[in-house]
Amino acid sequence: MLEKHPLCNHCLGRQFALLGYGLDNKKRGEALKLMLTMKGHKLALLREKAGVSLLKTMATNGSFDMAAEILRKTKKRVGKRRECHLCEGQFKLLQELVDSSVEKLQDYEYGTFLVGIELPTNVEEREDEFKAEFAVKHGESMRNEFSRNIGKKLSEITQKTTEYAKPEVVVLVNPFTKQVTLQVNPLYIMGRYKKLIRGIPQSKWLCSECRGKGCPRCNGTGKMYSESVEEIIAGPTLQKTCGEETAFHAAGREDVDARMLGPGRPFIIEVKKPKKRFINLQNLARTINKQAEDKVKVLNLCVADRDMVRKLKKAEAAQKIYKVIVEFDRNISDEELEALEKTLTNLLVHQQTPLRVLHRRADRIREKHIYTTKIKRLKPSRVEMRIRCQGGLYIKELITGDEGRTDPNVTKIVNAKAKPLELDVLNVVMEGS
Repeated sequence: MLEKHPLCNHCLGRQFALLGYGLDNKKRGEALKLMLTMKGHKLALLREKAGVSLLKTMATNGSFDMAAEILRKTKKRVGKRRECHLCEGQFKLLQELVDSSVEKLQDYEYGTFLVGIELPTNVEEREDEFKAEFAVKHGESMRNEFSRNIGKKLSEITQKTTEYAKPEVVVLVNPFTKQVTLQVNPLYIMGRYKKLIRGIPQSKWLCSECRGKGCPRCNGTGKMYSESVEEIIAGPTLQKTCGEETAFHAAGREDVDARMLGPGRPFIIEVKKPKKRFINLQNLARTINKQAEDKVKVLNLCVADRDMVRKLKKAEAAQKIYKVIVEFDRNISDEELEALEKTLTNLLVHQQTPLRVLHRRADRIREKHIYTTKIKRLKPSRVEMRIRCQGGLYIKELITGDEGRTDPNVTKIVNAKAKPLELDVLNVVMEGS
């Protein structure tokens, strides 16, 4: 290898990385060059030309000081050192790359990290050709060696842990351009929220006229509603974490005019590029609840991860418990209420996409199960219904029938026009909760 290409200690040792134990590649390379230099010295002392030739190879392509010194002492010409064929001398910059990484990391709180290496395509191709040329069977890649060396030094300096599966920060290093960039992974905070008043959407609702740009219809706000559950929670969260933006994930959503009561709806707020990660979540909950002024309340905040977001999305179909106040256009008898309660228990409902959401949802028929229904009379023509059902069932349309798109429905069963007056979500039943 050295007869044909100049190689630094790292790049020579790396070709034998899987051989030996307790050595890094730099020491492997040094050991190999020492052994070859001693062999060359022995042959030179025996006045064999091969010995001087080997020493010159070590001094030039190996940049090995001992070989150069032996040549000088024996009055032989010492050739000029040549830069490494594979890394072009970039392994000399390891400490500089580490220092640059530490400086960038100072702005962020994190407990775990991972180093990623970006290499120019021509460098990787050159290494592949080199391995093929010399049939390297026990080596490792330059990418691995850079990553391990920088990661080890970073861990020693910062006292943080390397994490391969879910690092909080990924340090991306390009040794050839000396560029260091950080990929700060999101902070996920999970909890439940209650929406205690009506008239607030769950997420920011852009103005349908201007799509967020601001227009006379929305008074220049770009929004259909001045605030949302998402915005009420996101504001204090961004302040505490110094993040750049947030994304809101929830196990389903309630209508704007419906309250979310009971133990609350599970949610996760994803904070992107947070500078503060280790915040006091109890203090955050208190701040959110104080600023929410009894409109929204959060509870049970805890740190989550991306896997929990996937589980939360699946929970959109989880069982829900609703309370709905229903007004009929005539008085309803006890026998009719008893029959209605019985019919709406263990019932499969066929529900075509409601007319009110048809502009944003595919028009198809869904089958949703109602597990139990309990009815309490409030007035001769008014009742309170508590319905435990499969997630995704549109309760308002279950009451009205939605021009026959939901079947069966309360209006059809009782044969009296039914109208939902107030709707509340009482519980979102998560698995294991």
